[in-house]
Amino acid sequence: MASIFQGTLSGFVTASSVSSARLQYDSIYKENCHRIYSLAFWITGNELTAEQLSANTFLRAFATSQQPAREHIDRAFLKEVRELAPVGTLTLNSTISAETEAIYGNIKRIHLEESVLQLPATEKLIFLLHDVEGYQHGQISSLLGLTEEESRRGLHQARLQVRTLISKML
Repeated sequence: MASIFQGTLSGFVTASSVSSARLQYDSIYKENCHRIYSLAFWITGNELTAEQLSANTFLRAFATSQQPAREHIDRAFLKEVRELAPVGTLTLNSTISAETEAIYGNIKRIHLEESVLQLPATEKLIFLLHDVEGYQHGQISSLLGLTEEESRRGLHQARLQVRTLISKML
């Protein structure tokens, strides 16, 4: 993952400031690369696509700002994700299945991972940002352009879908 981004990095700096700019870019990249790659992998389910999505995210972030903050990098990531899949329209379902209510006990991690990969794009993003990355609903709603209530409903729906998918795997 680092080689794609770092190989393209030279296009953003001038010859006189190569070393200082390189250090700034590297430190920002190192602070955020694992988080962005993890989210990209969860969204795509493919290592190569996740690597390319991560590289494009950092290129976009550094193209807009010399020292992008975490929020700028997140916005760049979401712009890249929006090019892959429609994000923003929730696929909410208000009915709760009997299978969902019957789930109990511990679940295996592999079933959880497989079920998260099967979620629709928006619910997957909300689930990952809230339950994995620890974002609050206000932050998620501003990133995705949703209301806080839609973010809460999206998280609830994602959790219900994960439970249903896991129950089918057991």
